Amino acid sequence: MMEELEGMRLASTNQAEGFLLLDERTKNYVNDYLPRPKTIEGLAEFFSAFSDQTRLKILSALSITKMCVSDLAKIIGINQTTVSHQLKLLRSQGAVRAERQGKLIFYSISDTRINNLMLSGVDFLGF
Repeated sequence: MMEELEGMRLASTNQAEGFLLLDERTKNYVNDYLPRPKTIEGLAEFFSAFSDQTRLKILSALSITKMCVSDLAKIIGINQTTVSHQLKLLRSQGAVRAERQGKLIFYSISDTRINNLMLSGVDFLGF
């Protein structure tokens, strides 16, 4: 009975603060762990690269070898304009880099961690 009253007192104290079950120590720990707004914004933008099927196909293809837009378009089966648009987005997010060789621009994954992240997603999903 005493434990029930203690629990009710804890719950009512935390409810007054707007929390149902968290004690002050846990609340502070969680608040300290939460990323800053700028970090959250950067993460959301970064992970948006993986939210489009065309971009995922491009990243998958580029994880094998660097390619020009026309080769990417043929392999993926979409038009060059769409590939160029998606590459522009991927470049702005830092996932892909471009390298000019004469008249052609070759694209590649900017960092092997991009491919590792995609492979982790495949593993997580059990494919």
